[in-house]
Amino acid sequence: MRRYLLRRLPSALLVLLGASFLVFAILRLVPGDPATSLAGPDADAATVAAIRERLGLDAPLLSQYAHWIGSLATGDLGPSYAIGGQVSDLIGDGLGATAELTAAALLFVVVLGGAFGILGATSRRGWIRGAIRVTTTAALAVPPFVSGVLLVLLFAVVLGVLPPGGRVAFLGAPDLAAQYLLLPALCLALPSAAVLGRYLKDGIERALDEDYIRTATAAGVAPRRLLWRHALPNALPPVVTLLGMQTGHLLGGAVLVEAIFAWPGLGQLAEQGLSRRDYPVVQDLLLLLVAVFVVVQLLTDLVYAWLDPRIRWE
Repeated sequence: MRRYLLRRLPSALLVLLGASFLVFAILRLVPGDPATSLAGPDADAATVAAIRERLGLDAPLLSQYAHWIGSLATGDLGPSYAIGGQVSDLIGDGLGATAELTAAALLFVVVLGGAFGILGATSRRGWIRGAIRVTTTAALAVPPFVSGVLLVLLFAVVLGVLPPGGRVAFLGAPDLAAQYLLLPALCLALPSAAVLGRYLKDGIERALDEDYIRTATAAGVAPRRLLWRHALPNALPPVVTLLGMQTGHLLGGAVLVEAIFAWPGLGQLAEQGLSRRDYPVVQDLLLLLVAVFVVVQLLTDLVYAWLDPRIRWE
């Protein structure tokens, strides 16, 4: 397993390096000048030029890129142009909230997706399979900004059992924090849970249709044992890969869900950075998301290799 990890690390580092260059280049193509935004509409050219020099925006692009990479290597992310404060402090303040939301959503994805997949593949009652198909189709068809509003209307306005938005720290009041976390995590998790459930259902059905399953059934092996000891483990490796991909989608979708539920995470910070042309904040945030996605994919490959040893030898 260690040798397999060492073989995968160079490609992961190359992806991070390429992503850093793309992030840096794309942000420079976005219309607008941060120096002009900071100087204000009535500033003269000399004032704008002075701000550009102070921010280092007058240097060649390759020099700016090299300075940024060097700062990342030393852990000094520098100050924010427009929001104020150090970039590391701003990201640190929002990272915990976004990680909390993503972890809760991932738990919902595993639980709901597992239930959808197992019940959809093994239930003998047609109405249960039909209800699962309708639920997963709706979860995939309805975008999060619509499902989020519907969840708020149902549980916060009509029923009045959950708060419509905001966040409470878990350390202070865990029970209250869970109430604030439930709706945004569920909204974020529904599309990924539907995808995972359908993929798991197809995998279990294919595994149950194998010859060795029919032979074991004829030999009198209990259906529950066939499912949990044979069909489900054989269906898991591709599902694990899909789960790793969906984790990246959860991180991207958290930006929109945080705006709907006023969740103070990295999504709000990214929105502020983009609207104010704050290059250091936005490029560090985007590279952080890419790094998390690469790490998740690397861990996913390791789990896949652990479940299927043939991958390691290949």
